[in-house]
Amino acid sequence: MASDQPIVAMRGIVKRFGGVVALNGVDLDAHAGEVLAIVGDNGAGKSTLIKILTGVYQPTEGAIELDGKPFTMASHADAIANGIDAVYQNLALADHLTPAENLFLGAELTRTVFGLKCLDNRRMHDEAVRVLKERLGVELKSMDVATESLSGGQRQAVAIARAVRHDDLRVLVMDEPTAALGPQETARTLNLINALKGQGLAVIVISHSLDDVFAISDRIHVQRRGQCAGVVRTAETTNEEVLGMIVGTRTAA
Repeated sequence: MASDQPIVAMRGIVKRFGGVVALNGVDLDAHAGEVLAIVGDNGAGKSTLIKILTGVYQPTEGAIELDGKPFTMASHADAIANGIDAVYQNLALADHLTPAENLFLGAELTRTVFGLKCLDNRRMHDEAVRVLKERLGVELKSMDVATESLSGGQRQAVAIARAVRHDDLRVLVMDEPTAALGPQETARTLNLINALKGQGLAVIVISHSLDDVFAISDRIHVQRRGQCAGVVRTAETTNEEVLGMIVGTRTAA
């Protein structure tokens, strides 16, 4: 059940790149225990909006609130430190590393042996197994293989697990999480998203697949030409109405 007060609220967000206006006065709310889908054609401003939400870009104008208080991010690291992270379409995995090594890449666990620090591979392995199973319900046949040998859905699970291993994660943005996946792996990925929603996270999904959007989301935020064309409750709209908002032949009720 989504909370009444959003975890994150974006208000009047404007982003200019020189003379190009990528976003023009966009509002967005992310609630705990809810999946918010962001849809729109290429160039509608979806990626720019989430890059501002995750601290990659700074807005030209507008404000962001966290738990109802003004919030400024200087970097993506600031977003992560405040419980906001993203899994991008390319997943950003090191294919030659194991799943556990990917989960802790850049934040490796260490132990001291004879006064020297060394990697604690056993603890990273065990923690990776725990996060995958407890948070996502995923058990890999082997944790000792290169990540490149995993299926697309398993690689997606590893990328998600890297974000959710932080206990203070509150908002997770997922960029085209089912792109290039087959039907079975798409279904598994949608189940992972449902599991995260059930754990109280605010999950924001950017997708071109309206079938997936209607299967997983609670609300749909439609971007068109750098502006929000409307926000609708998924249960109260149709595929045709959302398509009409995307192309500009309909407006939100």
